[in-house]
Amino acid sequence: MSLFKPLCKFCASIRTIREIVPTVRKALAIAQSGTPGPVFIEFPIDTLYPYHLVSRELGVKSTPKGLMGKIVSWYLTNHMKNLFAGAWETRDVSPLPVDIPYATDDQVQRCIEMVSRAKKPVILLGSQATLPPTPVDDIRKALEDLGIPCFLGGMSRGLLGKNSPIHIRQNRRDALKEADLVLLAGTVCDFRLSYGRVLNRRSKIIAVNRDKTQLLKNSDMFWKPTLAIQGDTGSFLVQLSKGLKGHRCPDEWPQNLKAGDVTKETANRAKADEKTDRHLNPLKVLHCVDELMAEDSFIVADGGDFVGSAAYIMRPRGPLRWLDPGAFGTLGVGGGFALGAKLCRPDSEVWIVYGDGSLGYSVAEFDTFTRHKTPVIALVGNDACWSQISRDQVPILGSNVACGLAFTDYHIVTDGYGGKGYLIGREDEDKLSDIIRQAQKETREGKATLLNVLIGKSNFREGSISV
Repeated sequence: MSLFKPLCKFCASIRTIREIVPTVRKALAIAQSGTPGPVFIEFPIDTLYPYHLVSRELGVKSTPKGLMGKIVSWYLTNHMKNLFAGAWETRDVSPLPVDIPYATDDQVQRCIEMVSRAKKPVILLGSQATLPPTPVDDIRKALEDLGIPCFLGGMSRGLLGKNSPIHIRQNRRDALKEADLVLLAGTVCDFRLSYGRVLNRRSKIIAVNRDKTQLLKNSDMFWKPTLAIQGDTGSFLVQLSKGLKGHRCPDEWPQNLKAGDVTKETANRAKADEKTDRHLNPLKVLHCVDELMAEDSFIVADGGDFVGSAAYIMRPRGPLRWLDPGAFGTLGVGGGFALGAKLCRPDSEVWIVYGDGSLGYSVAEFDTFTRHKTPVIALVGNDACWSQISRDQVPILGSNVACGLAFTDYHIVTDGYGGKGYLIGREDEDKLSDIIRQAQKETREGKATLLNVLIGKSNFREGSISV
């Protein structure tokens, strides 16, 4: 409990059988209320077994001897009675209502007025934009009706599909400097936005977030919201779109930003064609996978440097089709996330984009994929290094200690777990597309596959924050 209390929204320890149903109902409601988050319930072992087994293990004697024996027997008998009292009574198992804050009509109206006057508005969407109860397809339609340029982060990646004219992927800092209105839709002013310093002080800023602390994070120090709304992001965007029906952002603004996107992505593509000192260019590998990926694909991102590059290059095909470890780099989620995605969407192609460091946390899940017939494809960017850490550590500390790894034969590990592994090096560059297609074919036929791609160093992410 000491470990979980600082990490969870709610913690409880079950003491009697009759507490189980109401405690679980309460925990489920709290987990989904406000900003969703983890809850923890501890079940002592005597609450999990039937009466006769618990009674036997407690060793209650029918004819205890001596005063102490009678006291102990009396205590254990009363403990048993209390533990199982009311255990077989019928209980309400319906879900408790979930508490979700919503924007008021007045707040929405103020936003409608501000957006209608803006010439260069921008929306920054975070993971909260994808939360229930508003369906993601309704949110997507609302954004398309507004026509405002959008930058997507976290779970909101893919919300506008693969090639939306209002989805801007590059030059965010420049766009924020030029914007006259910024809508932070579930986006937090933490290190990813330089704590709010990237926002133009002359811009009108509307912030919407379910959590008050996150809503106002670093405000009045580096930035100040014109209007701060503690409420659900998805429903707010739908209301805003309805209130602005018939109004669209001036076309010239998103078109200019999109032109900048094309220029930057052309430069990135040229960088992908550069030769690295050894092995394959990681950007070329990612571009190739993105071009061949099925239209129903899910992308599970689990890594640092390689995944950071993938976020700029790979394009999720639709809403809720990008899963990653979150802002704080909680590596190791790849195997579990992919397993869940494949079980929910068994007919879809599920990709895990791994760094070779993060793969170590969940490579054993290939045993799970094989036993439970959940074929996924893993793409491993193997540069034998914790590159995201090394990039800053070496210039600052002059040492690569603890960052060096080996070009491990992860493809052989995969074979050992019953999957199919491929080793891809520079000598396979001309066959890269064919190997990827073969891996996709193996997966469709029911075998989990892993592409162990040996990659060289790239300066593509120089200057990015490493934690």
